[in-house]
Amino acid sequence: MDSQSYETCHVLLDRLLQILDGRSLRFMEVCGTHTVALFQSGLRSLLPKSITHLSGPGCPVCVTHDSELALCLTLAQEKTVHIASFGDLLRVPGPNRETLRHARAKGAKVSLVYSPLDALKLAQENPSELVCFLGIGFETTAPTVAATIVTAKERRVDNFCVLSLHKLVPPVLKALLEDPDSALDAFLLPGHVSTVLGLAPYAFLSRYRVPGVVAGFEPIDLLLALCMLAQMHRDGLFLVRNAYERAVRAEGNPKARELMDRVFTRTNGLWRGLGEIAESGLAIREEYARFDARARFGLTLQAVKPLAGCRCGDVLRGRIAPPDCPLFGTACTPKDPVGPCMVSTEGSCAAWFKYGGVLWVRGTNTFCSMPAVAGWPHTGSFSRSLPNIFPIPFSTAWTTRPFCRLYPAQWPWVRTATQWPHFFSQAGA
Repeated sequence: MDSQSYETCHVLLDRLLQILDGRSLRFMEVCGTHTVALFQSGLRSLLPKSITHLSGPGCPVCVTHDSELALCLTLAQEKTVHIASFGDLLRVPGPNRETLRHARAKGAKVSLVYSPLDALKLAQENPSELVCFLGIGFETTAPTVAATIVTAKERRVDNFCVLSLHKLVPPVLKALLEDPDSALDAFLLPGHVSTVLGLAPYAFLSRYRVPGVVAGFEPIDLLLALCMLAQMHRDGLFLVRNAYERAVRAEGNPKARELMDRVFTRTNGLWRGLGEIAESGLAIREEYARFDARARFGLTLQAVKPLAGCRCGDVLRGRIAPPDCPLFGTACTPKDPVGPCMVSTEGSCAAWFKYGGVLWVRGTNTFCSMPAVAGWPHTGSFSRSLPNIFPIPFSTAWTTRPFCRLYPAQWPWVRTATQWPHFFSQAGA
């Protein structure tokens, strides 16, 4: 960030404080890139305490339901099928914590691709195999999948199909607002999705007396959007505004939407943590049925047992923050994830773990010690002072469970007691 941008951010942050004037603001972003940008830029730590930031269902991998993952694993077991998928989905645990990577290790044909056109090329290069692309994502990726299906039909690539697991953003926003436990004041609306949708699909927010602002991804973009949200919230205005005009037009991208409508039809969608939401999914139209994996294999969703202990669903609904999950940072880490929110680079749990600046280490009468560093951002009072050692006592200020706040983003050598036992000691165990 250059000096001019740095100064602009300071001006916007001061403006935000002035607008709020002590008032609270509870906003939710529904874009995985916003999740990471708020943490990575450090903005989240600079926001006033009166602002509550919630990460919503904006990560495509995270919102994919357990039943849908089970469907993917079922397809992978077909001997004639070659699965093509984006990378993050390969690591998402399904029933019994099985993943597509596990399926590949057992002999299934599973390939990582960077676009649906790569999957189509894979099908053309392997005519004896049926290549099935796992279509996940929102309105941002759905047009490219639609274009690929149209291309497959034009080129008569009959050994290609798509398992459509696409989701739509506006219906899930409505579902969140109708949840009596949400208590949201405002939405930070997704930038990438809005390049396709434009502003009109969010107009329903006014009926719920909730403002929304489409935001970009730079610190200036995010602060400008938050200032706009805070001002509308203060003035009792419930509008949809655009703070990302260099990329998002009010009308969006009509051609992309036309292509989506040509190939897909709306259907009920199944969301992790939110269940079935009316007209929030995309199904392939009858005209393109031979490219529809569900029609081709007669696939139907089956109820599956959720992952034990995983609270990704509650995180996606904004009911808890990732550290509230009992598995966070201990049983569930980016290296060995239990839930999808820790898998994806856009997942809120992964963002908290990498950038959140807080690692919750639980125990009784436990303290951690680490090398003294000038200006180390500790919290609470030190129980004692030793040369080159900072012992940090557990307390119950943040939750009812004992915890210790650590800062893994700034101090990468600090992780968990099991990984770095020489930094931790147990007293009176």
